[in-house]
Amino acid sequence: MTRPLIISDCDEVLLHMVVPFKEWLDEDKAIDFALDSADFTHALNHRDSGDILKPEEIWALLGGFFDSEMYRQKPIKGAIESINALSQHADIVVLTNLMDDRMEARKKQLAGFGLDVSVYCNQGPKGPALAKIIEEYKPSIALFIDDLANHHQSVGEIMPDIWRLHMVGEPKLAPHIKAASHAHNRIDDWEKAKPWIENILTSGKTAPAL
Repeated sequence: MTRPLIISDCDEVLLHMVVPFKEWLDEDKAIDFALDSADFTHALNHRDSGDILKPEEIWALLGGFFDSEMYRQKPIKGAIESINALSQHADIVVLTNLMDDRMEARKKQLAGFGLDVSVYCNQGPKGPALAKIIEEYKPSIALFIDDLANHHQSVGEIMPDIWRLHMVGEPKLAPHIKAASHAHNRIDDWEKAKPWIENILTSGKTAPAL
């Protein structure tokens, strides 16, 4: 008999990313990053000129961060402990939007915090990648956790019977992010999320349509 499956994002769900990214930009790049906006395309500007960074500049900086600065990332409060406890009830995989060549670095990073899980890399909406993972594991019930609304929409459109939890684990960012309409719940605290997830997994019920 197959086990339940949790498919979790990494950045802002398991590990802090935006704040260490902001700190790196401030220290090394003389770039200011305003965290009080959900629209990151207008949140970064060059300190000297005040010019807003173009999308291609932001993507290049993100690539640079994941190339050399992942050591700055630390776990979201309660994330590692909760995931390890939940592994008693379900298989756990991480679905992260990084280029494929960063998979081993991400896996090693998580293992360093005591989380030894399979890692899948993805680019773009996560629905198609999640469908492949579901086909591989064939779980009795599955739950998807992510901080971005577009991924919940993508998963909901392709596999509507997958439970979806919207979580923004960064306290400085969460108040500025609206709840995802394609998720079944929004919980930003692992202490509160863990019992909700356990109830879902033990219910054996697939997710209702939204």
